[in-house]
Amino acid sequence: MFDFFKVSSTPLVGIDISSSSIKVLELSRVNGQYKVETYGEVLLPPLTVIEKNIKGVDKVAESLRALIRQIGVRRKFAAIAVAGSAVLSRIIQMNAEFTERELEEQIELEADRYIPYPLDEVYFDFEIIGLNTKNPNLIDVLLAAARFETVDIRISAVTEAGLKPTVVDLESLVMERAFGLVVNHLPAKGAGVTIALIDIGATNTTLYVFKDLKVIYNRDQAFGGKHLTDEIQKRYGLSLEEAIAAEKFGGLPEDYVTEVLEPFKETIVQQVSRALQTFSSSAEEAEVNHIVLAGGVSLLPGLESLIQEKLSFKTFIANPFSEMEISTKVDKNSLMADAPGLMMACGLALRTFDNE
Repeated sequence: MFDFFKVSSTPLVGIDISSSSIKVLELSRVNGQYKVETYGEVLLPPLTVIEKNIKGVDKVAESLRALIRQIGVRRKFAAIAVAGSAVLSRIIQMNAEFTERELEEQIELEADRYIPYPLDEVYFDFEIIGLNTKNPNLIDVLLAAARFETVDIRISAVTEAGLKPTVVDLESLVMERAFGLVVNHLPAKGAGVTIALIDIGATNTTLYVFKDLKVIYNRDQAFGGKHLTDEIQKRYGLSLEEAIAAEKFGGLPEDYVTEVLEPFKETIVQQVSRALQTFSSSAEEAEVNHIVLAGGVSLLPGLESLIQEKLSFKTFIANPFSEMEISTKVDKNSLMADAPGLMMACGLALRTFDNE
């Protein structure tokens, strides 16, 4: 067994290790008000992380160590996440009369029925969801499993950077936790509606579908902002570093918007449309009512309005910090500009408050 779902008893720093960068975030809370204490991001060398799999532990550790020194992280305990594509999770039904110890013993006995890997090669854990809606004699239990190497390599990278990862979470649950902070302006704060969160990263786009603020569906696509960077490099003969800087700070030729940016945005719309169609064809749940955009790519000029226009869904960009206090040590403008890409780091930092 492994503590994917254990409650944190210490303040944590949230660490999001993605394909292109590491993001770090610390939160505090006073009188019910969250406060951003520190945040920062560092780009990773190319090919350090491929499709969310760490290939260069030393490079990740070195980059993380430099970042936590730069932004002044003082906490020693960390929360990290395991990619959804590397985790098997499923809801199973168990006898409602079992004690927690009996439930654990039964799951250990029956785990090989649900986990398609040798049990001596995986970590697994469970969390009780509640009574089964169709049979009150049963309870629904979330079972999660991940291979040793998937978890251990992330733990090693963070440990080498001088931190102790005491919480290893599942990406879908991390996003669920952060999502509760971005729906305050929706009717009933998102209760009773079905919302699609499109997280567009550097190399992957993940669709999360929420109903009553709980993830009911998620799916990865191999598409992200790197496609735009690659096109800039190829068209204008730039190095990777030059292309990234040009994207962020400008200075590209006049035809960039019409010949590169607009076609890329149209491609995003197509990717989102296909993802939603796949969900609609496979789900029995209600149709999507709103779209929320997350990830750094979501801030491309005009993307929000283009998706709303083309797909006819009310669309807005995620900002989990809109109602938080911001420490004077933090550059508020930079934080707000980076907010859509900090959902994972925010959800991890929120694990600090599990026991409150």
